[in-house]
Amino acid sequence: MPGASAATTPSTGTSHGTLQPSSRVGLAGVATMAGSGLSNQTGAALGSLAFPVIGPVGVVAVRQYVAAAVLFAVGRPRLREFTRRQWWPVLLLAVVFGTMNLSLYTAIDRVGLGLAVTLEFLGPLSIALAATRRRVDACCALIAAAGVVTLMRPRPSADYLGMGLGLLAAACWASYILLNRTVGDRIPGAQGSAAAAGVSALMFLPVGIVVAVRHPPTLTAAGCAVAAGVLSSAVPYLADLLTLRRVPAPAFGLFMSVNPVLAAVVGWIGLGQRLGWAEWAGIGAIVAANALSILTSRD
Repeated sequence: MPGASAATTPSTGTSHGTLQPSSRVGLAGVATMAGSGLSNQTGAALGSLAFPVIGPVGVVAVRQYVAAAVLFAVGRPRLREFTRRQWWPVLLLAVVFGTMNLSLYTAIDRVGLGLAVTLEFLGPLSIALAATRRRVDACCALIAAAGVVTLMRPRPSADYLGMGLGLLAAACWASYILLNRTVGDRIPGAQGSAAAAGVSALMFLPVGIVVAVRHPPTLTAAGCAVAAGVLSSAVPYLADLLTLRRVPAPAFGLFMSVNPVLAAVVGWIGLGQRLGWAEWAGIGAIVAANALSILTSRD
């Protein structure tokens, strides 16, 4: 999800500039991954509480500001030293970063947290499956496709615009992964990701001003938006940096596949967004596809 570390490849758990993890997943690693996932989804749930006042656009704007502040503090980019070859993927990453979060939060507003996050998760899953030519991965792709058909099946109450926005978020997350690899190859450390977050925050600055003028935020709404930024950007980013130093990449990727389930549970408990058996079956199929692909990987 967008709250994942900007320096991390969500589907595979790879990270630029991280130490080699140990061969075993200790209790601390599991606790860190669980805390990161719960923080991410709880932040999204809290952000949705501010939708009636400032809308998804306002919440995303605040989240971009928080992400920029955190990444700038960690990455400390030397912007004046960037070349044109380094700047263009950074700018593209900034656009994708903003579009990804905006489409996801708008999808959450329309179809709920669990379904939106599940559809978005198709982005990293597609990247993972496209990278190999194994028969088992073809089976995983079919399982995931069945899950998508189940989630998007025709029915009177279906919000296809919301689902489409979830798929747009998935496409953006896939692009985010590929661009992050390019940025990581051309710019050392987290400088590129920090620069992209800063540019994205600048892009949302006039948007945030317009939202604040037209829809003055209440103290509660502002607090929920800031909490969303902290819990869905700052905490997962720092947690992932720590996790990838002690947890093998396959284990990290496997645990990340549980995020759609966490989102559905948080949406159910925190927001009262109940899902039917068909939705749970679709979420389960997509999670199972990712888990099967990782567990059978030879890497």
